[in-house]
Amino acid sequence: MSTAVEIDIRPYHLEIPEEQLADLRRRIAATRWPSKELVDDRSQGVQRETLQALARYWAAEYDAHRPEMRLNALPQFTTEIDGVDIHFIHVKSEHENALPLIMTHGWPGSIMELVDSVGPLTDPTAHGGKAEDAFHLVLPSLPGYGLSGEPAETGWDLGRTARAWTELMHRLGYTRYVAQGGDVGAGVTDAMGRQAPDGLIGIHTNLLVPALGGTMPTNTDEERAAAAQLATFGKSGNGYFVEMANRPQTIGYALLDSPVALAAWMIDHDTDAYYKIARAFVDGRPSGNLTRDHILDNITLYWLTGTGASAARSYWEAYGPDAPAAKQKPLPATTIPFGFTTFPGEIWKTPRSWVEASYPNVVYFNEVEKGGHFAAWEEPELFASEMRAAFTSLR
Repeated sequence: MSTAVEIDIRPYHLEIPEEQLADLRRRIAATRWPSKELVDDRSQGVQRETLQALARYWAAEYDAHRPEMRLNALPQFTTEIDGVDIHFIHVKSEHENALPLIMTHGWPGSIMELVDSVGPLTDPTAHGGKAEDAFHLVLPSLPGYGLSGEPAETGWDLGRTARAWTELMHRLGYTRYVAQGGDVGAGVTDAMGRQAPDGLIGIHTNLLVPALGGTMPTNTDEERAAAAQLATFGKSGNGYFVEMANRPQTIGYALLDSPVALAAWMIDHDTDAYYKIARAFVDGRPSGNLTRDHILDNITLYWLTGTGASAARSYWEAYGPDAPAAKQKPLPATTIPFGFTTFPGEIWKTPRSWVEASYPNVVYFNEVEKGGHFAAWEEPELFASEMRAAFTSLR
């Protein structure tokens, strides 16, 4: 690791004014509720019972200072890159020869979904690992998400974010590092791999970005099953995706005006995650780390930072038909070493053959027995063990 570049990197401390929390509780109480859905499942959207249970807990029992306290317990910083203030957590391991790792969250996540993986990744000896498994950890907030600034111009697509992350690692003095991402973060990490900047020696994702293009082989039963799951998602599960990729400003008005509307929009993602969240609030049965408090930590951070609309615009930038990125020719597949983990609750179960068809240098592939789309959030210990295994050959 070289000496950090002399540039403005400022410590950050989150402070939430009490009047913002009073306004949050007032708005929850003033919610106008629709009539109950006419079906017994989520096919008409977020079920009223689920959302009312969430709202009751949010207003009466949840400590809305939690995001503030949990983030302030970690070293936070901001630095301006390409005109946008980038917020990030930077935790250096005490173990010698730790490998620098930059991890990128997705939507409807934030860095809150990665907080509980910090300990297992930076201090593996306290979490069932070995000292040589340690990582120096960099967790940036995506532009327009959470505590990073909102872009004031179009053009902040996945590739531009990837270049910003490369600059961030350079500023921190890291000359040899790896990258990981899920959801939108997988898109950023994939772009980093295709750009192949100096110093990036390997990447790992838990969502196969090239599969979204719909060109994966369907020669085996496993491949056909994955294609069917992906088709189902495209037909009945991606309403949020279509709206944000085409009209992010429209949904943004509701997301900034009503905390309950924001919560509904954020938990209506994939079927597996939705029912896990519903069970946590309705029945008090969380799945792994997806507890009521952890779910609301994430939603509350979005509300207090007012970033529902700007986060939605990132889908327009990355996937919208009129976005700048849609007119660009994609970079060729990366030859940088690639690792992938299949979590059983993911939107589709990715076969190894799809991974190998997408990346020519697969150095790690594994299927685990629990966890879903928000892998680091739901199963932080298991996720950390996967990071250790995925990058062990690159140390």
